[in-house]
Amino acid sequence: MSDSTNASPQDLTFGEAIAELDQVVAALEGGTLELEESLARYERGVALLRALQAKLADAQQKVTMLVGELEDEKPEDSSAADSAAGAASDGEVTEIPF
Repeated sequence: MSDSTNASPQDLTFGEAIAELDQVVAALEGGTLELEESLARYERGVALLRALQAKLADAQQKVTMLVGELEDEKPEDSSAADSAAGAASDGEVTEIPF
């Protein structure tokens, strides 16, 4: 196994954890491991999977937060468009930027 197998799954990058999980699955599917080694690899795979799920949940939370921030900014933009439309109500035709 590589040096990453000594690292805590939470300390690995997403890509490193996926790569190691792929190696664990390949080793288990190979059917050549002793029972004890199979169990140790399976436990490592479960730990990697949990870490990956946590990383995905964190990423999803960040995306949700960023989308929320963008949606909070929209009313300000629409109020600018409303004021531009209001300025045009005096009979003057102005372009509204889109």
